[in-house]
Amino acid sequence: MQSLYIAGASSGSGKSVVVLGFMDMLSAATRRVGFFRPIVRHTVEEDSLTTLIRTRYELPFPAEMLYGCSAETAAQLVAGGHYDELLKLILNKFKMLEEKCELVVCAGTDFDGAVPSLEFDFNADLANNLGCMIVAVVKGFRRSPEETLNAVQLAHESLLDRGGELLATVVNGVAAEDLELMKARARSVLPQSEMVYVLPEQPSLGMPTVGEIRRALKAECLCGEGDALTQVVTNYKIAAMEIPDFLNYLEDGSLIITPGDRSDIILASLIADVSASFPRVAGLLLTGGLQPAANVQRLVDGLRRTKVSILRVPGDTFTTALAVNRVESAILPGDERKIAAALGVFEANVDLAELSERIAVHVSQRKTPLMFEYELIRRAKSQRRHIVLPEGADERILQAAEILTLRDVVDLTLLGNPDKIRRRINELGLKLSGIPIIDPVHAPQRQRYARTYYEMRKHKGISEQLAHDVMEDVSYFGTAMVYHGDAHGMVSGAIHTTQHTIRPAFEMVKTRPGALLVSSVFFMCLADRVLVYGDCAVNPNPNAEQLADIAVTSADTAAAFGIEPRVAMLSYSTGASGKGAEVDKVREAVRIARERRPDLKLEGPIQYDAAVDLGVARSKLPGSEVAGLATVFIFPDLNTGNNTYKAVQRSAGAVAIGPVLQGLNKPVNDLSRGCTVPDIVNTVVITAIQAQTVEPSAAV
Repeated sequence: MQSLYIAGASSGSGKSVVVLGFMDMLSAATRRVGFFRPIVRHTVEEDSLTTLIRTRYELPFPAEMLYGCSAETAAQLVAGGHYDELLKLILNKFKMLEEKCELVVCAGTDFDGAVPSLEFDFNADLANNLGCMIVAVVKGFRRSPEETLNAVQLAHESLLDRGGELLATVVNGVAAEDLELMKARARSVLPQSEMVYVLPEQPSLGMPTVGEIRRALKAECLCGEGDALTQVVTNYKIAAMEIPDFLNYLEDGSLIITPGDRSDIILASLIADVSASFPRVAGLLLTGGLQPAANVQRLVDGLRRTKVSILRVPGDTFTTALAVNRVESAILPGDERKIAAALGVFEANVDLAELSERIAVHVSQRKTPLMFEYELIRRAKSQRRHIVLPEGADERILQAAEILTLRDVVDLTLLGNPDKIRRRINELGLKLSGIPIIDPVHAPQRQRYARTYYEMRKHKGISEQLAHDVMEDVSYFGTAMVYHGDAHGMVSGAIHTTQHTIRPAFEMVKTRPGALLVSSVFFMCLADRVLVYGDCAVNPNPNAEQLADIAVTSADTAAAFGIEPRVAMLSYSTGASGKGAEVDKVREAVRIARERRPDLKLEGPIQYDAAVDLGVARSKLPGSEVAGLATVFIFPDLNTGNNTYKAVQRSAGAVAIGPVLQGLNKPVNDLSRGCTVPDIVNTVVITAIQAQTVEPSAAV
C-alpha cells in the first residue's frame, strides 16, 4: 500500500487542515496508519502538528520514530554539500516507521525559514525517494484567482519535472466569492485524470486562540484554563488609557494587552465580557511580570465562572505586542472547535470515496472505535436528518451543537428560553447563530401538540388543560415534534432523568410493529474493537420471551451500524452444565431467539470469558462460531448489564456510547447525566442514522 506525502507549495498553505483530513479518513479505514515529519524545527516534541496527530490518533510509536532530523542537522548537511546524505538519513528513518504500518502520512516541510533552501522541490524529491504519492497543497489565502492558478500550475510542473506521482492537488483558503470560479479553472489547467479540490477560507482557522498565544509566548496562566483557552483572538488591543476611552476601542474577540498592575483595565475587561452591551473579550495578557493586586486576584479567583483567560509574561508591553503579532495560527490537541472546523471544511469539499478508491485502502474486518466514529459521521451526512435537543441551555449540549454544526452533520433545534440560551451561547463564545431555538411555553405548535397528546391519552384520564400544561415540558414538546415529523429524532438526558426522557416516547412514539418492547444497547468502544451490550438501561428483569426480543433487536442494531452480529446470551454457566431458574431463563430465550431468527449467529447460555476469549472458548464450547468472537452481549437482567458496562467502561478505559433505545417507531435517545461533549455528539449522530431507517409510511 502506497504511503502519502502532503506537501505545501509555499509557506502558509494551511497544510495542517489537509493532513488532519487525510489522517481522519485513513485512520477510520485501517488501524495501522503512521505519521512522519521529514524535518522538525527544533525537537519533535515541540512540533505542533506532530503533537496534534500523535495525541488525537493515539499513535503507538515513540516520538523519535516520527521525524527524520532537526532543521539544524538538515542545514549543516546541505551547507556541506551532502544533500544525498540528508535524503538517505530521512529515508532510513521513514522506512523504519513504514515497516510497522500499513501506510504512512508524511507532512512536508513548513517553509518557516529554518532551512530556506529546502522548498517545494525538496519535498518533491523526498516524496519520490520515499516512494510516496504526493498531495500538493496550494495556498489560496489573500491571493487573486490568477495568482492562485499560477501557483497550481507551477506546483504541477515542478512535480512532473521530478517524475512525482501526484495523487491530488488541494487549493486551500480560497475566498468564498472566488470558490466556484477557482474550481472550474483549476480543473481546466490540470489533466482530466488528476484530482483537484478547492477548500474555502475559514477565518477562524487562520486566527490564533488564546491557548496558542500562551504556548508561543510561554505565558503563565493565572486564570481560565480549559475551554477559555480555545477562544479565538480576532484582534489585540494595547490598553494604556483610562477606562472610558479604553472601552470605546473594544472589538469582538479582543486580546487585551496591559501591564499586570492595571487593576482597572483587568476588571473593566471582565465586566465588559459579561455585559450584553459590549463585545466579547477573548483574553487578558498581563505584561511586565506584574501580579494583579492581591484583593483583585482574590476577586477574580472568586468568580463563579469566567471564560476569559488571564495570562502573564515577563516582557514589556511593546515587546509582547510584537510577539503576539508574530504568532501564527495552529491547531492544538484538545482544541475540538478548530479540529471540527478543519475536518468540516475538508469533508465538505473533498470527495472522500474517490480518494479512498485511488489510495486503495484495505478496510479491516475489525471495527475500531475510530473506524466506527468515522463511519457514523459519514453515514449521518449521507442522508441529513433533523434532531431536536430539549436541554438547550446546558453547556455540554451547546458545545456539542457547535461541533455538529462545524462538521455539517445534522440539522438541530434547541428547546428552552431563547434569551437564556443565546446569553449562554455568548458566554461560551460559541458560533450557533443559525440554529433555531423554540420556547415550548410560547410556541405556536403547542396547541396542536397538546391536542394530539389529549387524543392519545384521554383514555387515561388526561384532560385538555392537562395536555396543554404537559406540552410546556421540553421532553414532551420535543417528543411531539418527533411524532409529528417536525424533527426526525430527539436526544435528551444530560440534565433530565432517563424516566423523564423516555416516558413521553412510550406514550406518544410507541413501539414499532414486530417489536415486543423498547430496550437499549451501549456501543462499547474498546482499544481495538466495538462491542454491543444490551440491555443495560431499560428493562430490570426481562422474561425469556423479552430477553429473546432484546437479543434479536440488538443484533439488528449492531448490523445497522456495521458490526457483524455474533450474539452471546450471557449467564453464570456455559452450555448445558448449569442449572437453576436464571440459567434456564437464558436457555429458553436462546431457543425462542433461534426460532425467530435461525439466520443469526447466536450462542447461549455462555459466560463472558468464553464469549470473548478464544482460548477459553476452545475449552468450553469447541466448534462454536460465536464463542471467543462475540460482538453482541445480552445480559440476563439490568443489574448485571448496568454494572458490567460501567465496570468495563472504567476499568478498560472504554468509551460507552448510549444508551441507544431500540424498538421505537422513531428514534429518541437518552444521555447519561454525566455525559461528555463527545458522548452527546456520538449519540446525536447515532440518532440521525436511526432516523434514516424510518420508513416514510411511519411518519405522522
